[in-house]
Amino acid sequence: MTLSDLKRRFLEYLEIEKGRSVRTVENYDHYLTRFITYVKHDDPKKLSETEIREYRLSLNRQPGTKIGRVTETLKRKTQNYHLIALRAFLKYLRKCDIASLNPERIELAKVGERELDLISSQELKRLLDAPDTKTEAGLRDRAILELLFSTGLRVSELCALSQEDVDLSRDEFSVRGKGEKVRVVFLSDMAKEAVRAYLKARKDFDDALFIQYGKNVERTKEKNGDLRLTPRSIQRIIKRYATLAGITRKVTPHKLRHSFATDLLSNGADLRSVQALLGHANITTTQIYTHVTDKHLRDIHKRYHSRR
Repeated sequence: MTLSDLKRRFLEYLEIEKGRSVRTVENYDHYLTRFITYVKHDDPKKLSETEIREYRLSLNRQPGTKIGRVTETLKRKTQNYHLIALRAFLKYLRKCDIASLNPERIELAKVGERELDLISSQELKRLLDAPDTKTEAGLRDRAILELLFSTGLRVSELCALSQEDVDLSRDEFSVRGKGEKVRVVFLSDMAKEAVRAYLKARKDFDDALFIQYGKNVERTKEKNGDLRLTPRSIQRIIKRYATLAGITRKVTPHKLRHSFATDLLSNGADLRSVQALLGHANITTTQIYTHVTDKHLRDIHKRYHSRR
């Protein structure tokens, strides 16, 4: 069986057996297609460490983001996405008893520690207060912002919500996240009030929790079957309110997720609990927030150590 045939089977395995999202499967397809095109053969037995090393060099020399007149090379993080996909593919071949290169021979590129560009508590307050709640669209936008900060939802999870998913008589609801994993998220009083006010103002019969407004709504409904907001729409909404709130740095839905996690940790939550609330499969992903716990420990040391 050829590499191309095995790649197709692997992608089906990811979608059906592992429950990966369509977007993830498409990304793996892109990364593996690039690799198979590079090696110029279709035989899994012929894959060698020399080919992998040369492929890594080619990735490192790939043009990436253009800044002004200078085009930078592909970021280490992006290079690693390619290598992670390749390693997962080789593990699948080994699982199927197909002779090929040992996946453990694929080493990831070293990347520097990730720094979070967080918004301050004052900026967050201005952002949450920015929507004009005298309009239905403003009530929607206030509910979106409050819900993102209250729950730490990913933007895709927020967009997928229907009205029936959120029971406002309770302080919690279930959400289906990455890998089809279900977790419970919790509503603050402010978030509940904002969502309740928005739903009370609505006069439509659309199932989606958050819907579009404007001139092209009928065309959107004909095309998509409902008026559900897209992740890109949410990104634009947040960008607009960040500007209105006088926040000069880039603000995204994911930055509100960071604010959610940071707020919990700075108020005493433990890392494992935050991992569960964010829906992280691995604690190492949550450890990007250790700067908060480190500061907390430093404050404790300064307050209680006898030689301060």
